[in-house]
Amino acid sequence: MHPRHPDIDPQLLSQTEEQRELRRVLRDFFTEASGPEDVRKHLATPRGHDEKLWARLAGEIGVHGLAIPEEFGGSGFTFAELAVALEESGRALYCGPLLPTVVLAAHALLNSGDQQACERYLPRIANGTLTATVAGFEESGPGVDAERSGPGWVLRGAADFVLDGAGADLIVVRAQTPDGARVFACEPAEDTCPRTARRVLDETRRQARVEFRGAPATPVGGAGEVTAVLDAGRAALAAEQVGGSGHALDATVQFVAQREQFGRPIGSFQAVKHRLADVLVALEAARSASAYATACVALASPQLPVAASAAAAVCSETYRLATAEYVQLHGGIGFTWEHAAHLYVRRARSSEVLFGTANRHRTRLAELVGLTTRPAA
Repeated sequence: MHPRHPDIDPQLLSQTEEQRELRRVLRDFFTEASGPEDVRKHLATPRGHDEKLWARLAGEIGVHGLAIPEEFGGSGFTFAELAVALEESGRALYCGPLLPTVVLAAHALLNSGDQQACERYLPRIANGTLTATVAGFEESGPGVDAERSGPGWVLRGAADFVLDGAGADLIVVRAQTPDGARVFACEPAEDTCPRTARRVLDETRRQARVEFRGAPATPVGGAGEVTAVLDAGRAALAAEQVGGSGHALDATVQFVAQREQFGRPIGSFQAVKHRLADVLVALEAARSASAYATACVALASPQLPVAASAAAAVCSETYRLATAEYVQLHGGIGFTWEHAAHLYVRRARSSEVLFGTANRHRTRLAELVGLTTRPAA
């Protein structure tokens, strides 16, 4: 049972001057280089994102290495700085694979404690030359088996709806062995690891089915524990959702201040004010939940499972509300292909089920704080 009182210094929930400057730089960067038209244009490319922009994010701003220790080629900052970048990427609906590469895969490698694997892969993640993802990290258990083949290991089985599964250069796989689950590093080859892109609701976040047909793999660390990695992913996704919700609210406020009906801006009508006030209140709650989850990841707090599930539930519902009002208060125009709002609606709907639904996280929270007798995942 987890204690009900937070163990995080409240000052850590506020932004530092460095974080504010990072936010300003990133917002200007995304405004200039990754607008809605840029997103649409690159969705049709083989990788689904602007590879030059990906390299610039890593090289000019150092986003990819923010939470990677200096000994592995990163900047040695914390997850708090990375969360700022994720929030701004969510605000701009950036479609590069930051979540699977710099959060899930990087954290899986760091949490493994495998020095050799970290030295081999993390510097290339930090400098933007390696994209990565994870597979088989479902809490229900991996759908991939690992077996001995001569002096090494091979993987057999399949994992579905893997983030950036069709394009990632490295897949960190949790697989079942005769001695239990373990984590492996697999650099996929076409003959032993065929990958099929899935058609998904949110085309800005690509997913794929990955099959392992005797794919060579290298063990990484010890046991295949996944909860901490998934909770870091939930905290990262919450930051993205806060950014997307902020964009939806700002764009809608700007529109209702300009759109006139009956000789006055529609934003002056009380009913519209009430709806936008509801979004603002929900957004402030989401910011708080996201900030707490971020601090828990940064400090490796034992409160992380509680904070991550709380953030997942709160931020998912806020993003759904904000994007719904984005569409409705634009007079329904957001459902048309020409408008950016529908892209945010798709991202919101897909994100709310990515690491478990809001109801699943409420159940998990109840278990974690001892409100039920069932064991928490």
